[in-house]
Amino acid sequence: MSDTAFFARAATSAEPSQDARNAIPEFDAILALARESGLLITLDGQIGREKYQSIGGSLHAFKRFAEALCDTVGQRAPV
Repeated sequence: MSDTAFFARAATSAEPSQDARNAIPEFDAILALARESGLLITLDGQIGREKYQSIGGSLHAFKRFAEALCDTVGQRAPV
């Protein structure tokens, strides 16, 4: 997708789509999982509704997060 097409599409959809609204609780759950795994999440800034965050931590914490995320995704998958 070209930059022009992206900006045109972004300009025409000022309201978040239903998919975007549904993704917010999932995104919050992922951030919670990252915090529980020992990763540090900091709010760097906010412009309007858009938040800019950084996530940092040890490789050990990242490994715990990856394992927890895989476990969570595995629980949601149909059997």
